[in-house]
Amino acid sequence: MPNRSRPSTTPRIHEIASDLRTRIDEGEFAAGSKLPSTRELTEQYDISAQAIARVVSLLKADGVVEGRQGAGVFVRAWRPLVYRPQSEFRRKPPTVDIFTSLLESEGRDGSQTIEVETRLPNEAVRQRLQLPEGEPVAVRRRTSYVDNQEPFATDDSYVPLKLVEGSEWMTPGSVDRGTNQVLAELGCKLVRALDEMYIRMPRPDEVKRLKLPAGTPIAELISTGHDRNGRPVQVTSCILPGDRHVVVYERVAPGEEGE
Repeated sequence: MPNRSRPSTTPRIHEIASDLRTRIDEGEFAAGSKLPSTRELTEQYDISAQAIARVVSLLKADGVVEGRQGAGVFVRAWRPLVYRPQSEFRRKPPTVDIFTSLLESEGRDGSQTIEVETRLPNEAVRQRLQLPEGEPVAVRRRTSYVDNQEPFATDDSYVPLKLVEGSEWMTPGSVDRGTNQVLAELGCKLVRALDEMYIRMPRPDEVKRLKLPAGTPIAELISTGHDRNGRPVQVTSCILPGDRHVVVYERVAPGEEGE
């Protein structure tokens, strides 16, 4: 007797997931709102609860919804922070660092934790700083928190230890006037930066540090700052979760810069 298996529900599951995405995009379910319960969705789509669970798993993996323990499934809120890499070189009060300036421009509240350590750099950092093997670097590891005090981004800076050892750059916590100003006072003023942007899925340590929901891609901005002599002085790696940021670059035609 031939083995008769039930038709696969996989195509139907993808159809339902697509329909729910459309309903979310069109505003039927607003950001932060709760999706209908499993029972309601099984009735709406005439499919089993097990199939609805697979639909929700697809939406979670795509970063469209998130589960909250004991509360249900919610549409992920989208209130990104506008990140402007070029703001590093703009004039601002000497007592306002880049992170504080960014929050103020967006009307947001936030805080940050900063840890300082010394170590041997990985190969990517070593090559960008053009260091010989075995030369240590100083590292400032910053985790930024915005609005609801969840981790919002990370920002890790690497500088040859010999340039900053014993200076305020090595102070744990925030430096009011900014560490770039400290570098300038040490004779290492940053006047040019080479930015590299990588869009990828996060590594396990990044997921843990930023408490990233499943399916959240990140942008990694690696900026190598150079002094007036063209010497690479600092490498900064910023990890920006895709559900929390918009990266904005401003470009001006040569000769058209404003005063």
